Amino acid sequence: YLAKLEKIKLPNTKIKLLQKLLAKAIEEFKKINRAQGINFSKKMQRLVEKYNERKESDVLRSEVLDDFTEEIIDLYHAMKKERNSFNELGIDFEEKAFYDILKSLTVKYDFSYPEEKLIHLAKEVKSVVDDKAKYTDWSKRSDIKAELKVDLIILLAENDYPPVDRDEVYKEIFEQAENFKKYRASSR
Repeated sequence: YLAKLEKIKLPNTKIKLLQKLLAKAIEEFKKINRAQGINFSKKMQRLVEKYNERKESDVLRSEVLDDFTEEIIDLYHAMKKERNSFNELGIDFEEKAFYDILKSLTVKYDFSYPEEKLIHLAKEVKSVVDDKAKYTDWSKRSDIKAELKVDLIILLAENDYPPVDRDEVYKEIFEQAENFKKYRASSR
């Protein structure tokens, strides 16, 4: 698709198509890995804002349009690389989504947690979510949602995660779990 876009000679058309391609790729990525999807959405938004706020004298300059095109393509490749980064950790793509949320929370709330324990915990969280995802009507049943929350809280407590007591930490993990289950169920 990118090779076909390279042949387009109209820079604004190419830019619009690249933006649509990247937006669609980010939305698909967000269905499994919410945290990284949001991160890439913000990066794309900053890129578009920078492009839209360029000087009036640069509006039609081809090198400015070419630079923006390259930045979009670079962001697309960065996302593609991130999408495949789970291999380096020895986990699967879905486990990486939980790893990313757990890792981002250590940064956001300024606490440390050993890397190998994060990887193990990500696998365990996915296992708990998979167990509840087997019910087709999980989204309509508050008992299953409550059971998922309890199971996750117990799992996190058993693993001393997080070492800080913050309800927001659990909330973000639950949001990733709900996101994961929602799109996982709809893709089956």
